[in-house]
Amino acid sequence: MQDGQSWFILQQGRSSSMPSLVVRPSPPLCRIHPLHDGIGGIETGSLTELFGEFRTGKSQLCHTLAVTCQLPVSMGGGEGKCLYIDTEGTFRPVRVLAVAERYGLNGEEVLDNIAYARAYNADHQQQLLTSASALMSESRFCLLIVDSCTALYRTDFSGRGELSSRQTHLGKFLRTLQRLADEFGIAVVVSNQVMSTPDAAAGPYAGNEKKPIGGNIMAHASTTRLQLKKSRGNTRTCKIYDSPCLPESETTFAILPGGIGDPEEES
Repeated sequence: MQDGQSWFILQQGRSSSMPSLVVRPSPPLCRIHPLHDGIGGIETGSLTELFGEFRTGKSQLCHTLAVTCQLPVSMGGGEGKCLYIDTEGTFRPVRVLAVAERYGLNGEEVLDNIAYARAYNADHQQQLLTSASALMSESRFCLLIVDSCTALYRTDFSGRGELSSRQTHLGKFLRTLQRLADEFGIAVVVSNQVMSTPDAAAGPYAGNEKKPIGGNIMAHASTTRLQLKKSRGNTRTCKIYDSPCLPESETTFAILPGGIGDPEEES
């Protein structure tokens, strides 16, 4: 257990498509990703947002990245450990072990390289970043995951009367994430939920557009925004919703027993 309270190093005995990293000329710009052809990967030194409805693969992608970030650069990894903040209780060590097996890695060693913390409210979620900074000062981490970034804000701040307070708190959290990305050169990945935004002008029979939660605060804080959608069976689509350096594009992936991969691997 780390920090005496909240961070745990996972161990196997206590718990139940090829990623790659493209090194850029100027550090810390490099990319960790299992979605090579379509989106170009998860950029270090910046914040990447994954948003979509329930069962679109957000947590599955987070589990896969927690393993593949540990691979050596020559195999498409970041040669570092992972910090994983879980706000909804969706983290499953057994999924990590399955991904590790797929890549021929030792499951116990992979779990040892994941510092895990469960956040129970928005204040606790913010406090965990302070202890995360201390951990990153002591060891080589290359990825910080928050799954989900906004779930606790929806429960802790309810109604329009608390909207301003919620956005202020969320903005502080996101700024701290970016500071950690800048200071330690890590990739930051946050998952986000969506909500319906009915178009009153379109009438009662028009379909509701679903937009990511967090409004402009989240939109401005995220360097890259990836939209995940359901497709047939275990297949999902990932679209570059917003990026300062990547063109709009879309790719497909499958949720496999060994994590995120190419749909062709499913057959």
